[in-house]
Amino acid sequence: MEERTRSYLRGRFRDFYRREPPADPPDVTAREWGYIPFESGPGTTMIRHRSVHDLGSLDSFLVRERPRHVYFSAGHYADPSARTMDEKGWQGSDLVFDLDADHLPSVDPGTDTYAEMLAACKGALLRLLDLLETDFGFEDLTITFSGGRGYHVHVRDQSVRNLDREQRREVVEYVRGSGLSLESLLTEEPVSGRGRKTPANRRSIPTAGGWGRRVVEHIQELTDQLLALEEPDAIDRLTEFDGIGEKNATAVLSVLQENTAAVEAGNVDVHPAFLPVARAMVEETVRAESSPIDEPVTTDTHRLIRLPGSLHGGTGLKVVPIERAAVPDFDPLSDAVPEPFRGHEITVEVTEATTVTFDGESLSVSPGNETVPEYAGIFLMTRGQAEKPTE
Repeated sequence: MEERTRSYLRGRFRDFYRREPPADPPDVTAREWGYIPFESGPGTTMIRHRSVHDLGSLDSFLVRERPRHVYFSAGHYADPSARTMDEKGWQGSDLVFDLDADHLPSVDPGTDTYAEMLAACKGALLRLLDLLETDFGFEDLTITFSGGRGYHVHVRDQSVRNLDREQRREVVEYVRGSGLSLESLLTEEPVSGRGRKTPANRRSIPTAGGWGRRVVEHIQELTDQLLALEEPDAIDRLTEFDGIGEKNATAVLSVLQENTAAVEAGNVDVHPAFLPVARAMVEETVRAESSPIDEPVTTDTHRLIRLPGSLHGGTGLKVVPIERAAVPDFDPLSDAVPEPFRGHEITVEVTEATTVTFDGESLSVSPGNETVPEYAGIFLMTRGQAEKPTE
């Protein structure tokens, strides 16, 4: 990034912070603070181990320093400005989740557009929120668009503050559905009056909650679909499962027709041929409802995370706090555009051809000087795809 570009961006970041100062996070004085300045050279330098008192005040610091990125800690400390973690005096941490579009299995950064990547990431966010609220019962959640490639969720329920790394890793594994199998879900109860072919214990998937409830709901959906089909079509559908031939498919369909209630109650011993179907539904449920969160972010009790309301120095977009009810309709390429950057155009020297999308409209630019809305110009400059031309 050339000096004139850097100087322009610092000036506009300052103007933003003068007009829209971010709100302090809860327990602001107990947090460690860090930031990355706009600086020359190819690398970046993180300045950390600061308390809000060291900054002077958050508002004045942001206007004065105009950092490229600004972060605060998930951890709460007795002395957040101490130079080592042991000296800080850890008092607990928020439980933080990070979703990055680049890490989603459904995303190909080489072919998917930025808009497509963000859309896929919002789907993962909705699945994450469902797991956190429904399965864990968390209530104190702060949701933000990261300003870059995804979303953050800060859980501040009192019950999570003192979780250690291993306990946080267990939360990660649950959310990601790691290692989940049919056998790991099953419970057993004795069967009275069993015959020669009746197992001693009846195995069932619990339906009260958690992944068991989710798997049984998928089994119920499959059952409804199969019973709505003509028999030949239903058998064809069942033979798509590994280990299910036409004979076993016919047996499974008969079980679904005659013992629908037992199947939908989670009973997997209705017929031996049903087990491969149940295993496949576990895998399908994990694919459909798990969320591929970044494990190191959640397990690290000392993690620094982006400040909601700040600017992302790699896009010029705002790190937007999102109300829970607003998440489904949130559009980062409209709602995260800073208002101070709207309403006028600037000229930038584009260094590589690209297409950007904001407010539902695509804008293609080619190498050379281009006049674009300022938010688009800032986006290109912060991403290294344009420079501020000489006057």
